[in-house]
Amino acid sequence: MQSKHVDLSHLLNVPGVRLGAVAAGIRKPGRLDLMVMVLAEGTRVGAVFTRNRFSAAPVQVCREHLALQHPRALVINTGCANAGTGNAGKEDAQTTCTHVAQALGIPASAVLPFSTGVILERLPMDTLLQAIPSAVAQCGQSPWSDAARAIMTTDTFPKAASRQIVLDGVPVTLTGISKGAGMIRPNMATMLGFVATDARIAETLLQQMTREVANLSFNRITVDGDTSTNDSFLVIATGQANHPEITAQNESYKIFFNALRDISVELAHAIIRDGEGATKFITVRVEGGREEAECLQVAYAISHSPLVKTAFFASDPNLGRILAAIGNAGIGDLNVETIRLHLDDVLVSEGGGRAPGYHEEEGLAVMARPDITVRVDLGRGSASAEVWTCDLSYDYVRINAEYRS
Repeated sequence: MQSKHVDLSHLLNVPGVRLGAVAAGIRKPGRLDLMVMVLAEGTRVGAVFTRNRFSAAPVQVCREHLALQHPRALVINTGCANAGTGNAGKEDAQTTCTHVAQALGIPASAVLPFSTGVILERLPMDTLLQAIPSAVAQCGQSPWSDAARAIMTTDTFPKAASRQIVLDGVPVTLTGISKGAGMIRPNMATMLGFVATDARIAETLLQQMTREVANLSFNRITVDGDTSTNDSFLVIATGQANHPEITAQNESYKIFFNALRDISVELAHAIIRDGEGATKFITVRVEGGREEAECLQVAYAISHSPLVKTAFFASDPNLGRILAAIGNAGIGDLNVETIRLHLDDVLVSEGGGRAPGYHEEEGLAVMARPDITVRVDLGRGSASAEVWTCDLSYDYVRINAEYRS
């Protein structure tokens, strides 16, 4: 859907963050697949992880380490998820942290591990550990563009974004990277996401903000309805910028929150635009609900429907599939006669049936577009919600059928 040749020259360095990306040969020779991120002392982190009960070994170790102390380094590998690997996988993640810690002269509990790739396979530890010294030595030399490439799996292009804002007259930088293309479903999407900033912010407030932003971005995307074992989203604040600390009461809070939300939404949208086999970016907006939760319920029912998604791929205005998904969303007292359905600005359905002025040629024209908005008005309140998804194509099946090839 989007060119694989993405210009990442705009990415801004974040004071207090040093990156080292190398080709370790974990899965494919000659491609960046291991990255170490070194953080300044005093860095604070907000983190949210997958809710999949089969959470991967690195997720388990990250949670344990975050409970012990502030992190000083991240180590991220692609090619192997280290999930479904039991106690042995957890030991591998801890061993990886130990080797990074020894190379940096910090405690092992100050290292957070992340992995992405094939599930139910052990990490190739000899290969991984042999490459760690090179990755650490590279820290401070690798640009954010290399870091974005080093965390890709089935992604066809690297995903990264930068923002610069001013807090109390002081420039503050935010730069983020993410990966993900398949096994995408809210809570969280199958992704790794890291946003770093030099802002100064209290740790409790940073964690609260991270959860709120995740719910407005990465938890609003879905490719195929599957939740990964390895999903992780971190907001890393090095505190290197010389401005008064952000609090919930000062004006800086709103400015920073909006910037963090915007960069996270941009990264989340990039995941959908790179959805496995995707040819269309679809916004599903549900409004007129009694509460946001039921709007999301309807939006996900539409976004997860294979029949709806394949109709979008075919540019087929078989829009009864959308109505069926709305009716199947599980809202028991939904009155279908109050519902209005639009494709972009074309009114398709109202009063429980086809809109009198709707002509299929109009629907066909909208369905052929690369970016489409499905807008549903439930006509029962003032709440609204938005979810982003894509179509489902032949290539989605091919990519996943060949995933381990």
